[in-house]
This record gives sequence, C-alpha cells and structure tokens, in this order.
Amino acid sequence: MIRAGKITGAALAQGFVAAIMLIALSCSKPAETTSTAAKRQIRIGMVAKSESNDVFQAAKTGAFDAAKELSDKYNVDISIDWRTPTDEDASKQAEAISALADEKVDGITVSCSDAQTLTGAINDAVDKGVPVVCFDSDAPQSKRICDYGTDDAECGRIIMSELAKAMGDKGTVAILAGNESAPNLQLRVKAAREELAKHPNMQELNNGNGVFYHQETPEKAVEAVNAAMTANPGKIDGWAFIGGWPLFTVNALNWPPGTVKVVSCDALPKQLDYLRDGHVQMLVAQDCYGWGHKTVEILVDKILIGKDPDGVDPMTG
Repeated sequence: MIRAGKITGAALAQGFVAAIMLIALSCSKPAETTSTAAKRQIRIGMVAKSESNDVFQAAKTGAFDAAKELSDKYNVDISIDWRTPTDEDASKQAEAISALADEKVDGITVSCSDAQTLTGAINDAVDKGVPVVCFDSDAPQSKRICDYGTDDAECGRIIMSELAKAMGDKGTVAILAGNESAPNLQLRVKAAREELAKHPNMQELNNGNGVFYHQETPEKAVEAVNAAMTANPGKIDGWAFIGGWPLFTVNALNWPPGTVKVVSCDALPKQLDYLRDGHVQMLVAQDCYGWGHKTVEILVDKILIGKDPDGVDPMTG
C-alpha cells in the first residue's frame, strides 16, 4: 500500500516542516513458520549511496540502533557491516555487494545510485542465498525482497506545490536534482515538473531546461546552484531542491534571505538554520533514520523466522 502525507503547521522560525510518509513496495506475503532460532551471529551489510550525505548517516544510525534492539529481543548478536563508498559511485556499490555476498553475510540493505548497474550484483547475492532489501532508491527489476522508502512522486509534487505557494504562484523555477541515474530522483523530478505544469504563471528556467544534476555531495550541490545563479542572473525566482544536499553545509545560498524562494527535501539538523534565517521557506522531511532501522528489521525477520513483509504502515517521522 502506498500512502503519503505531510505535517504542516508547526512553526519553526518562519518556515514549516512537511513529512513524507514511508512505503514498502513489492513485498511478498509472510512465510508460515514457527521455527525458533538459537543464539547466533548475524551480519548485515549496509551499502548506502555515499558517506558524505547526511541522510545516509541518519540511516546508518537507524540500522545500528535496530541491530542493538533486535539483538536484545532475539538473544542473538547482530552486527552492521557498513560498506558505503565515500562519494557516490554505483560501480563501487556493486563491488561492495558482491564482496559481502562472497563473504556470506546474512543479509544486505542497499540504496541504489544506479538501478541498472546494481541489479546484477543484487541478483547474484540473492542467488547465493543472501536476502537483499533496498531503501530510499530501488532496483525494481532485481530479486530484492522489497524497497522501503519515500513516495518519491508525492515528494516531488509536494516540493513544487509548496514552492508555488511561497512564490505567490508566479515566476521562474530551477530544480536541483542530484544524480541523473538515481531512480528515486528521476521520479521526483518528473512529479515536480508535472506539478509545475499546473501553475500557468510559473515556468521552468530556460524553456524547460532548468534541471541541474550533480554528484550528490554538499560541495558539488553548492557548485551547481552557484553556477546556475551566475549563468542566469536575475532569472531564477525559486529553487526546488529535490534533495537537501546544499543545506548540509554552511553559507550555501548566496542571496539575501527570501529574495529567491527555496523549498527543499529533508529536514535534518544542519538544514534548520536555513529555515530559521529565511533562506528556505519549507523543508519536506523523510524518515531517513527509518530507512536503516526498518530494513534491518525486515532482514532480521527474514533471516531468523523466514518472514517476508507484506506491507508497511505509513510513518510520519
């Protein structure tokens, strides 16, 4: 079941925070089994997109917390083997998955920088008996158990809809889009553009060529924003950040607060200063912590009792 929603109304300085609810996709029905597990060692590999992105550090914290909680619950020893590349690199992710499978870990959770690049590695791992769950960014044609993450189409729609409100429903918009190959970001950009088309007095920069892709690090995101602003002086009235990358660093937005409207995905601590000082009008939050926590829960259920998820209730984070 796919649902999405947002939280508004809780004032934070002069902005608001919206929350996108989480989903689970393409999950099988639970296996019927009553077997119990003796105390054992369980190792779960975790391969996020990049260490340099704060959303994945939050997911990492969630995974480690889940490992501790479930170790106590089931009287087992669960460890997380973090194999995330320093910066985004789908080939390094594939290598990490292959290495983890060869080491016979008990399960793998992965956020896919490029679904096509990772599908083969995921399938090979599953064929070797290692269950795989995706989070945040899916490989839908792979043999993974399920994907757990944000409703990306709703996320993109909400970001653009709220930006339209902040801009008074008129003006020129640019979209900051991250990795062009990432399936989740492709969905967000598509939905944002579809929402923009519903606002006749708004338009995308450069006659529909106003989407700016970049490597998903704060520094590269800031470079992309600054380059767009320099190349288009006075032409950009608002930014839709479909990922919060620039806001994970300081002094990223080089214009007086409020002169260019910004609505951004994510609402992690580093981003809140931009909301407070008026550079950002709204943050649309994902439960990044839950990406790690819930996927470890799913894998432990699969490993210990053979249970596949058949759906996940929405959470508001």
